[in-house]
Amino acid sequence: MKLLNFDLRAAGEKRLLQLHEMEEFRHNAYENARIYKERTKAWHDKHILKHEFQVGQKVLLYNSRLRLFLGKLRSHWSGPFIVSRVFPYGAIEVTHETKGTFKVNGQRLKPYFEEEFSKENTCFVFSCF
Repeated sequence: MKLLNFDLRAAGEKRLLQLHEMEEFRHNAYENARIYKERTKAWHDKHILKHEFQVGQKVLLYNSRLRLFLGKLRSHWSGPFIVSRVFPYGAIEVTHETKGTFKVNGQRLKPYFEEEFSKENTCFVFSCF
């Protein structure tokens, strides 16, 4: 037969000790989550590329809503757009001939480099080994 503990004072102290242990465990878990979040943010911020755009510069805009027409070879970048105004905190106003003028986040832009391309001077070398 089981021996029942009828000492209410000892049972209360044991339960209080268990509650303090649970509170300490929750506090440690909270601290570990905070440390992880700080380290992840530091790593992410270190790997962000800072782009400095000037007025009149040509840029490409990342189109994140291109999920309807899936295709490996379809480019997610549209443009070129011309930077018409640079706002603080990374906002950029861009202009396009047909699409007009609108503001975008600077993280969605990358510089557009124009290069002359002539079909006459281009050659392809195919070699089989």
